Amino acid sequence: MLRRAIRLLAATLLVLPAASAQSVDTAQYLPVARSLLGAGMRTMNAYALLRELVDVAPHRLSGSDGQRKASDLTAMMMTRLGFTGVRQEKVMVPHWVRGKTEEAVVAGPTPYRLNICALGGSVATPGEGITAGVVEVHSFEELRSLGPRAKGNIVFFNRPMDPTRVVTFEAYGGAVDQRSRGAVESARAGGVAALVRSMTLRLDRVPHTGAMGYNDSLPKVPAAAVSSVDADSLSALLSRTPGLKIHMTLDCRTLPDAPSANVLGEITGTEKPDEIVVVSGHLDCWDKGQGANDDGSGCVQAIEALRLLKSAGLQPKRTIRAVMFTNEENGSRGGRDYPVEPARQHEHQVAVLESDRGSFAPRGFTVEGDAAIVQKARRWSPLFALFGAAEFTAGSGGTDISPTIKTGVPGFGLDVENQRYFDYHHSDNDTIETVNPRELELGAIAEALLCYLISEEGL
Repeated sequence: MLRRAIRLLAATLLVLPAASAQSVDTAQYLPVARSLLGAGMRTMNAYALLRELVDVAPHRLSGSDGQRKASDLTAMMMTRLGFTGVRQEKVMVPHWVRGKTEEAVVAGPTPYRLNICALGGSVATPGEGITAGVVEVHSFEELRSLGPRAKGNIVFFNRPMDPTRVVTFEAYGGAVDQRSRGAVESARAGGVAALVRSMTLRLDRVPHTGAMGYNDSLPKVPAAAVSSVDADSLSALLSRTPGLKIHMTLDCRTLPDAPSANVLGEITGTEKPDEIVVVSGHLDCWDKGQGANDDGSGCVQAIEALRLLKSAGLQPKRTIRAVMFTNEENGSRGGRDYPVEPARQHEHQVAVLESDRGSFAPRGFTVEGDAAIVQKARRWSPLFALFGAAEFTAGSGGTDISPTIKTGVPGFGLDVENQRYFDYHHSDNDTIETVNPRELELGAIAEALLCYLISEEGL
């Protein structure tokens, strides 16, 4: 199969239009692509790194002991693999703690316990909990139309992710405002709490957490996610029994900001060491599951990309840097601090790449930059056809690298098969058992090749 793929690639290169090879002789990099592919698929080292990460630090929420363990561990990994410039750049991060009590019970002759979890950043209920009626809405406009009927009630936001969207990130984008703004809109309407349908297309009893915020001009009301199955059950109960009540108890809390760090390691460039190509993921994750897909996979892919380049004996012209960002989930302070860190004053960031869409089979890259950058990246696509990752499309690079992109640096996001991601996202479902070692490794190989091409050719 590999030989056939190589023959197809060679044929593709022969028929490329002249304009596609203005500044890049793509064929010269074919041996590099083949070498990285063979080395990666023989060892599957990314999976071994991920196993080590989730065994040592499965819960890595910003400010936690688990997050600090993960920072130390990934620094040790990169030192062990012989990277240069391994260091931790300090970042102060929010420190929210879930607590031990997360309960919501529908009152009645036969009480029905809902599967819930606090949303990240929520305040606690009073110690005795909250008992209140429930109003179900599917949009903020519907909530506003209720007028005073919402006052004193728990507002239940039950707009599902749109299953007709083939790209599941679009479905997520069409529903996630309920999670991020639900508590604010509930308080604005006079509600006493927010209960939000989990952001998933999967029907199960596992709630999905995630970040939410408050408006300082409004009361802060507690907010929780309810599993998709329980959201459907609650909706059915409300249709049969108007006026039912829920008793909800949360004991989460926010502590003072805590020290954390972005973790960096490099292969130093041989000709232009101060020109930097970044490959990255975010090391923090929610305190549910193991954060294997979000985003342990992105972190170990970045480390594995550099390891593959070193093991192939490649010496890039520009420095290639792996960055484990902190605090993507509930503040993005690691991404914001990176471009303004004093050390950046003496560097030129050539490109930034992020993997934060799960561990699934790579399809290519999204490119955030001007049309010329997108076009140049597309000239390399035949090389990535070797492992099914040849698509280069204009689109967002990623949350952590966005502040650097805003300074004028081109950004790339590893684009992957996306149908399963929100089955696991921000929930106890996100464990290493959901990760396919081959798909994970293919993503690391794609990143290694792209970083090397940018190092050699620039943008």
